[in-house]
Amino acid sequence: MLFEIWQKIVRTDPDQVALRDLASGQSWTFGQLHREIEAPIHHKPAIVHAQGHTADFIFAVLRGWRCGAVVCPLEPYQSPTAMPLPPAPCCHLKTTSATTGAPRAIAFSAEQLAADAANIVAGMGLRPDWPNLGVISLAHSYGFSNLVLPLLLHGIPLFLAPSPLPEALRRAAQAQNDLTLPGVPAMWRAWHEAGVIPANVRLAISAGAPLPVGLEQAVFRAHGLKVHNFYGSSECGGIAYDAAATPREDEALVGRPLQDVEVGVREEGLLFVRSRAVGLTYWPEPSAQLEHGRFQTSDLAELDHGQIYLRGRAGDLINVAGRKVSPAVIEQALRQHDAVAECLVFGAPSDNVDRTDHIVACVQASRGSTAGELKHFLLAKLPSWQVPREWWFVESLAPNGRGKISRAQWKDKYLQRNGRKNASR
Repeated sequence: MLFEIWQKIVRTDPDQVALRDLASGQSWTFGQLHREIEAPIHHKPAIVHAQGHTADFIFAVLRGWRCGAVVCPLEPYQSPTAMPLPPAPCCHLKTTSATTGAPRAIAFSAEQLAADAANIVAGMGLRPDWPNLGVISLAHSYGFSNLVLPLLLHGIPLFLAPSPLPEALRRAAQAQNDLTLPGVPAMWRAWHEAGVIPANVRLAISAGAPLPVGLEQAVFRAHGLKVHNFYGSSECGGIAYDAAATPREDEALVGRPLQDVEVGVREEGLLFVRSRAVGLTYWPEPSAQLEHGRFQTSDLAELDHGQIYLRGRAGDLINVAGRKVSPAVIEQALRQHDAVAECLVFGAPSDNVDRTDHIVACVQASRGSTAGELKHFLLAKLPSWQVPREWWFVESLAPNGRGKISRAQWKDKYLQRNGRKNASR
């Protein structure tokens, strides 16, 4: 099915530029891309691993589709994991980002991948005359759904940038008059602070982690550019998109559900998703969390007038003397202080057994600040019991390769720094 859709794209406009590798200077039309993978296939592999950030990734996906193999994208540092081959109709395996535990593989059918691409292209308004500038990982669910599938199933050209670094972005943006630029919050912050956000970006998207409202508003003030927040999950593709023309006021808002995506909230506050894009199952160990076109997320959420507001993750809740608070609530309040460039909040075992946990704030400051100043600021916004008792100022809260700041990793660093064991394990 997927290769047949690709063939229709090729026949529609074979001479249109489809792919540019800005590092090598090479480019391919849709017709040339197709000819690259036309060589006879003498040995049909059962599984194809697409890897890297070059045209070879695209070639590998197309060859996999052509020979009916299961395609499994991998990051450059990943090695293939030994596992049994999933049965039909699986044609694709994603690897989760391990936000809530060990990485797992997710099986998808062709119909599910096509549905996700259709939802994203329609919901975001992706256009062939606004090529995607590829700075995010092609292997990650976000990059595969926003860059690879729109290219191969909808004819949206893709220009691969050699790096997301500010100077590389500035040079890459010169390749086209009008561009769509998907990034992650850490990238948008670096681009904004370096003053290199291109004037020819017509559509700006951020996903992979919550986009701070202050950053969104700062980019809008400086460039008149609205960065649209996109919320999705490896298990089900795109979930919601903030299509508004002006910046959000509430950081918890992630937008409205994409077309053909149904959401709801269970009694305990957890968001669930139903759509034709929801994956088949976890592989090789299925779970009731993902089955029959329904995905149960770990995100705490509220629905209001058709919009989704995220209130943190169930596993991140901090228990303070029997009262529970989401770190996201504290982080959203703390980011409103002008001295806070980035922050991360988590619970650590308390020496006082009556308290269970105490709240720790890890802060990357944009200017000189003190714990006292930040505590005073939060006391005007939050109940006193939600104000962190311990403060850790760091030079940088660097995200990982997928644009996420790992709460678990920073909590472990904090505990090791203080010579304590993680009692929550």
